[in-house]
Amino acid sequence: MKNSIETRLGIFVAVIALSAVFILDIVGGLENFKSGYHISALFNSAQELKVGDRVKMAGVEIGRVEEIKLRDNKVVVTMKIHKDAGVKTDSTATVKFTGLMGQNFVAIDFGSKTAPVADDTTVLAANEQADLSSLMAKLDSVASGVENLTKSFTGDKIDNLLGPFTDFLKANREPLTATIAHLQSISSQISEGKGTVGRLIFDDALYSTALNTVSNLQSAGDEIKATVTDARKVIGQINSGQGTIGKLVKEEKLYNETTESMTNLKEILQKINQGQGTVGKLINDQDFLRDAKLTLQKLDKATEGLEDQGPMSVLGIMINSLL
Repeated sequence: MKNSIETRLGIFVAVIALSAVFILDIVGGLENFKSGYHISALFNSAQELKVGDRVKMAGVEIGRVEEIKLRDNKVVVTMKIHKDAGVKTDSTATVKFTGLMGQNFVAIDFGSKTAPVADDTTVLAANEQADLSSLMAKLDSVASGVENLTKSFTGDKIDNLLGPFTDFLKANREPLTATIAHLQSISSQISEGKGTVGRLIFDDALYSTALNTVSNLQSAGDEIKATVTDARKVIGQINSGQGTIGKLVKEEKLYNETTESMTNLKEILQKINQGQGTVGKLINDQDFLRDAKLTLQKLDKATEGLEDQGPMSVLGIMINSLL
């Protein structure tokens, strides 16, 4: 091949063309030459997203960001998606970043299996993440707070904080020393099994008594459970009309007879109170009461002086007195 000007020029043009293709591939320009469709998503913030940034699904690139614009207080991000990507209409778009100094990209999830595939009219739901700038600002604020806190424990501030406590310890050194000594003495006695608390802890007899008490309580609990069970059985029998009480509660005939008997008893008591019948006259007749008093008086007179009389004489006197 001849080393002519035409050859050199051709090689130069070829290198320029290859470089242009390489650059276009980096910035996403080749996306314009690939077949696909457009979808969009509405965000509150683009978070430094730029035209040409990648669109990924499960970490795999499926398109590029083609346009970013504002509309109705929202950021409309239009993306060109590969034809075979299979984005669903209920998929969610999220602006993410690959690292603290990395490039932003749009992540799209799979969506549901039953949802239809998106087309040029699809607007995906947006999932907003915390803005890195606001997050760094909050971290800076937290760091400032920690710094101020550490400053408060240095120098004069720590002295001002612990000064009153130190003065209190100095002023009450002797009472505190005596209190600590008493506590040590008490703990020693307890560890040796002395005193009420020590015996409560180390006495085996007390342990046995407590164990027996718990066993008795458990037995009593079992008996109570059995009693409750029996009571439930009795109540069940009563509700089903079994036994005497069950029949009294459930049998309508017996109820009617009892009601009738109570009604009759009520009528009898009313008649007695009104002085009707033999019993009523005995209770309410004033003449009968007066005659009974006179008879008792005659009997009292007839018994006077009977101690000195014979049996026949006594009988005669009683008859004469009554007559």
